[in-house]
Amino acid sequence: MKENKINKTNAARLLDKAKIAYELIPYEVDEKDLSAIHVAASLGEDIEQVFKTLILHGDKTGYFVCVIPGEHEVDLKLAAKVSGNKKCDLIPMKELLPLTGYIRGGCSPIGMKKPFPTYIHETCLQFSYIYISAGQRGLQLKLNPKDLIKEVHAEVCRLFEA
Repeated sequence: MKENKINKTNAARLLDKAKIAYELIPYEVDEKDLSAIHVAASLGEDIEQVFKTLILHGDKTGYFVCVIPGEHEVDLKLAAKVSGNKKCDLIPMKELLPLTGYIRGGCSPIGMKKPFPTYIHETCLQFSYIYISAGQRGLQLKLNPKDLIKEVHAEVCRLFEA
């Protein structure tokens, strides 16, 4: 039986270039449920290890990225504070593709059209690996959070109240 070859995404190629170990993990996409909770269930993984990528816009610094465990909501006050803004909001969905090159449900913190300041929730350091989008729906990257932090120059901080 022929094994299905997984096409590498731009995010995966960037990890290759940086010599960072990762696994590409496919999952079944549900167009009606693009949540990280669905992804975690599909993968049979702990939702605390499946991180989602959110793009925000601050009133002082402009765009920035927050990477948080999938079942949580980013605390906009905390996000504004860590990013040096007075206030911030999630960007409108229609801005996601032109800004990042990614679509909803397939937005990776790696390989956006241009680098943005990136903040990752501190719980990522509790795990030897986490999942993030590989840059397309139906494909996750499994990697060491420390490697991700290094690759995107992320700041580890608290982005919601536990």
